[in-house]
Amino acid sequence: MVFYFKARPEAGDFTIFMGLDKHENEELIKFGFPEDIWFHVDKMSSAHVYVRLHRGQTIDDISEGNKVNNIDVVYTPWSNLKKTASMDVGQVGFHNPKMVRTVRVEKRINEIVNRLNRTKVERKADLKAEREAVNAAERAERKQQLRDKVSTLYSFTACFPLWLV
Repeated sequence: MVFYFKARPEAGDFTIFMGLDKHENEELIKFGFPEDIWFHVDKMSSAHVYVRLHRGQTIDDISEGNKVNNIDVVYTPWSNLKKTASMDVGQVGFHNPKMVRTVRVEKRINEIVNRLNRTKVERKADLKAEREAVNAAERAERKQQLRDKVSTLYSFTACFPLWLV
């Protein structure tokens, strides 16, 4: 089961999601998107939380919220997560530690947590199918761009008189 939340539009209109347990965390790790930013409370057993950015956005376009006081939250792009066979279920490492950021959160902001909880939706997600659908759409978009480029090139060369070619 995956929990989905929606950030308010003025905060970036992001989709926020997290797994129910460490086994769902495994699926989220495995089938994440390049636009996903992974969050975790440092040195505590807690949920893996993801924020899905829109195309063109970066890790700098997000702000933080939390449930407890005086915690460090680590976050990094999904593509920086590293999973090896020797790791426990739900455990991750990082390909590049320099891409990992930490923010100290001194005080819980109940307003943010309460607002997000009001948008909470629980659903059984087929993360593999979602990932495959996005990959297919991206491939189709790249093919169409290539077709357009070839078509433009053909139109351009068709304008030349034969004796110039």
